[in-house]
Amino acid sequence: MEISLTAILLLSAAGFFAGIINTLAGGGSNLTLPALMVLGLPADIANGTNRVAIVLQCIIGVKGFDKHDALDRPALGPILVPTIMGGLIGALGAAVIPAIHLKPILLFMILSMSAVILVRPSTLAPEEGTPVLSPIKSNKGWWSLFVAGVYGGFVQAGVGFILLAVLAGVLRYDLKRANALKMACTLAFTSVSLIIFALFDQVAWIPGLIMAGGSMTGASLAVKFAVKASQNTIKWFLFLMTLLAVVAGLIS
Repeated sequence: MEISLTAILLLSAAGFFAGIINTLAGGGSNLTLPALMVLGLPADIANGTNRVAIVLQCIIGVKGFDKHDALDRPALGPILVPTIMGGLIGALGAAVIPAIHLKPILLFMILSMSAVILVRPSTLAPEEGTPVLSPIKSNKGWWSLFVAGVYGGFVQAGVGFILLAVLAGVLRYDLKRANALKMACTLAFTSVSLIIFALFDQVAWIPGLIMAGGSMTGASLAVKFAVKASQNTIKWFLFLMTLLAVVAGLIS
């Protein structure tokens, strides 16, 4: 892959907007994966390379949310265990299985979330003060996080929507705290995935790091917006992103 000025600009721009989208909702990989493939990377290498930017944007996102006291630290252990386990299995599968087989599942999940936001918004945007559940006490929550990890380790694109559905819809976190935990989950299983892809020689580090520069900037700005925005504002941004993700999924 030739690293021209055009390639640097494309990767940086795609990374920047993906950093914003992934921090507030999900689906940023619908921008970054095509950008990497347009520049000549095969699908499997693009899938691995994409994880470089995601890991670094998540580090910025988690640190930002934690700085503003939006990260539920005591919940990290119970929530990260199933997602890391799932991410390991998903990444191993991605190294040998075409990701196209999961596309119908992703589209179904995103369409379902769009419908839920419109018809029953309280499902994904619980009222302030709503008691949260621990995955330790919720079998549904534990297994949902495990499945989200498997999917995220496998293909990544759209996993933010699935995690928000679990964290807000099942475990009943408000969207601000759900986004913070979503970033922590994504950081955990994507770090595992990146190691797996690197071992299988499926990571192009230079374009990945270039994209990461834009992603980190976007994530930093998105956190500042997320900690000040109302639950309703974040909810409608999430709805808009789900619609765009459906369109992107149907076109690709």
